Amino acid sequence: MKQFKVPVDLIMTKMADDVKRVHTRAKKASEVLLDHLETELAQTPYEIVYQEDRVKLKHYRAKTKGAYKTPLLVVYALINRETMLDLQPGRSVVERFLEQGIDLYMIDWGYPSRKDRFQGFDDHINGYMDNIVDFIRTRNKVKKINLMGICMGGAFCVMYSALYPKKVKNLVTTVTPTYFDTDKGLLHIWMKHMDVDTMIDAHGNLSADMMNLGFLMLNPARLMIDKYQGFLNHMDKKVFLENFIRMEKWIFDSPDLPGEVFREFVRECYQENKLIRNKLEIGGKRVDLKKITMPVLNIYGKYDHLVPPEACERLTRHVGSKDTEDICLNTGHIGIYVSSKCQEAFAPKIAEWLKERDGQRKKTSKKSAQPKGMKEISSIQRVAVHLKSNHQERQRS
Repeated sequence: MKQFKVPVDLIMTKMADDVKRVHTRAKKASEVLLDHLETELAQTPYEIVYQEDRVKLKHYRAKTKGAYKTPLLVVYALINRETMLDLQPGRSVVERFLEQGIDLYMIDWGYPSRKDRFQGFDDHINGYMDNIVDFIRTRNKVKKINLMGICMGGAFCVMYSALYPKKVKNLVTTVTPTYFDTDKGLLHIWMKHMDVDTMIDAHGNLSADMMNLGFLMLNPARLMIDKYQGFLNHMDKKVFLENFIRMEKWIFDSPDLPGEVFREFVRECYQENKLIRNKLEIGGKRVDLKKITMPVLNIYGKYDHLVPPEACERLTRHVGSKDTEDICLNTGHIGIYVSSKCQEAFAPKIAEWLKERDGQRKKTSKKSAQPKGMKEISSIQRVAVHLKSNHQERQRS
């Protein structure tokens, strides 16, 4: 019987080459790590034009004057910070909006302290948001503003637009949960079975550390193993390292969440699904989505594990507006704002959509609207999976 010899010499040569490569990369990584790294967030200039308690209002000056008559207010979630939209130069939603000439305002919710634990929907929507909207209306001498919300901030914008429709000209929602009676996504399952009263009564505010741990546990293999394995594989590349550190700084720059608003969000939305059913009450007023009669643009991610498409796509079927549009992008929750592919479609699409409804362009008739919509699909087909017009949605429902 013929015996096969183990190629010891080849194995040893391969091991020596691997050790040499690791040593070379480790040396390069050390040089990169010890060198100056550009990791600053939110570098686009702005000024604080309004402040109430911990909440501040940022104003960015458009690079093209007079391009839009109506200012845009962006409302981020109370979880994490709005700096995601201005992560770095060249990869910034804020920059894109300013290049298009949008007069941009953005809410900075600040860092809640223990005294803020009793603040709920009423305080944030009828209080802070409404005061900010009135400030912008007075400052810009306009009756209505454009409103754009992100995630939980998008849900706030939906609630606000239903309560104050005369103050909102156009509504843009991005990765915004409005339908909560779904088992798609582990977060929705957890929230349905959470004893939120016991948690908030015991802790007051929901701590940022607890939220970050919860988000990591939603996908531990990708968020706690793959991510840092990727770091080890590319830590000798300066651009990669700078982007990695920026993202880590944003992820762990997490404010606590006011206890009462978290209690209401879990109980009223996740557990009782009141928003889409028009049964939610805020400050004694019922949130009726049929009162949202302004144009609505609804954007969400196909692979979003926090706010899956099933939680977003029903909004346009339940509002009172006859001018609605849904866009589902081939990305996740954060990728919409930082992915280079989505950057080509996301902010420019919103800017164009707003401009068409800003009163400076001649409105297209219903007959010509569909061909124009088909043209818009082709411009973002690399990242969009579908674009549904309002009348198609109403036929399906």
